[in-house]
Amino acid sequence: MSESKRDRFIRIAESRTNRTLECIRLLGNCSKKANYNYNDEDVKKIFGIIEKELKSVKNMFLGLETKGEKFTLR
Repeated sequence: MSESKRDRFIRIAESRTNRTLECIRLLGNCSKKANYNYNDEDVKKIFGIIEKELKSVKNMFLGLETKGEKFTLR
């Protein structure tokens, strides 16, 4: 039996959302000052690009055009 578009969406969206959440949690490990050296500007850049990309992806679901970009702290 063939999987419906809705069932496929649910399966893939759940999997990708859970992977995304895990990666965000892993990013949180970088906050440990005992292991890493970073400044407020680095934090602003990281969360700025994450927030920008979240808005971009949300706009895709709303049918609006978007374009992604690469992230670097350098």
